[in-house]
Amino acid sequence: MLDIKFIRENLELCKTAAVNKNRVVDWAQLLECDDKRRDLIGKTDAIRAQRNNTEKTTSEEGRQAGRAVKQELKVLEDELRKVEEDFNSLMLTVPNVPDKSVPIGKDEHGNVQIKTWGKIPEWDFPIKDHMALATALDLIDLERGAKVAGSRGYFLKNEAAQLEFAILFFAFQKLINKGYTPITAPTLVKEFALYGNGEFPWGRDTNVYKLENADNYLSGTAEVPVTAYYSNEVLNEKDLPKKFVAFSPCFRREAGSYGKDTKGVYRIHQFNKIEQVIISKNDMNNSFTLHEELLANAEEILQDLELPYRVLFMCTGDMGEPQVKKYDIETWMPGREAYGETMSNSVMGDFQARRLKIRYKTKDGKTLFCHTLNNTAIASPRILVAILENYQQKDGSIRVPKVLVPFIGKEIIHR
Repeated sequence: MLDIKFIRENLELCKTAAVNKNRVVDWAQLLECDDKRRDLIGKTDAIRAQRNNTEKTTSEEGRQAGRAVKQELKVLEDELRKVEEDFNSLMLTVPNVPDKSVPIGKDEHGNVQIKTWGKIPEWDFPIKDHMALATALDLIDLERGAKVAGSRGYFLKNEAAQLEFAILFFAFQKLINKGYTPITAPTLVKEFALYGNGEFPWGRDTNVYKLENADNYLSGTAEVPVTAYYSNEVLNEKDLPKKFVAFSPCFRREAGSYGKDTKGVYRIHQFNKIEQVIISKNDMNNSFTLHEELLANAEEILQDLELPYRVLFMCTGDMGEPQVKKYDIETWMPGREAYGETMSNSVMGDFQARRLKIRYKTKDGKTLFCHTLNNTAIASPRILVAILENYQQKDGSIRVPKVLVPFIGKEIIHR
């Protein structure tokens, strides 16, 4: 959430940001609502002061005047409550303002490739996609997955199940060794966490599963619960940044991707993920430095796995509503003959912290909103797509990445 003072002082900037992020905001209604809110706050404060004076009066006339003031105050407070509800709802529709370095673009076609790593493999035999490999080696069962779980359900079997645990633990331990606090996050979250994260209101109808008859939702990423971990709290500057590496199962409806990437386990409804989350001080230069750190962590994991990848600087129309700046990492997937997204790295400024009321005390006693950042460390089974396809052998077997051999206990997967 942006500060209304910032919006008023930078209205054209905020309007441009909304257009560039493909979002519609009723600016006139927002400002009119804020004017009413300010007016009612002033009137309410004045009536409260008047009430305090009449309470000191002992005469009958004074008591009657006091009752009239209390009634007037109740009417104003009820009106103010309604106006504030409308104001807050409108404020939640305002996206964050991207950094001036972010490329302007309507969709993924406006993203800018800034880096590549690794050599795209060349083959002297007909290659298979991950499902052809997995079926032959009895690693993934989509048919029974759909029977049990419905559309896009799956079972990981044999070495694929081992690979998933190996990859997740490998990334988890790597970030622990870098000083990140390990945490297992809840998948069930309350509605406020999704509003605080910025998933709501925009993704309510497309991304998130809601539990019936409860104020609980299934989170699509550990970013949601971990960012909300310090909601409504005031931290100390000396304790920042807070760096977390979090594991959680993740659930996404993918309602807006009907018919897209339906083959295999690239786009599914349930998966497991290791997420990096940082809560830092209100200093954008510092946050951009941490943003690069998160990127380097994810790159290091892919380099350890020896998987070719590229880094994209995401444009305004493809970066999401809460982000100030965002990188995506896409890993080469031979079966697609293209790169596929595996990591998403964002700096939010104080946008999420304002919604969640996460603040800190500075050395000189000021209270400021924190900054928040996040990036995928690894997500499975999507990363398995890249591993199975890049490590396939001519005889149909799959070589295990060197760093994962100790977890799997073998160098080659074959039947």
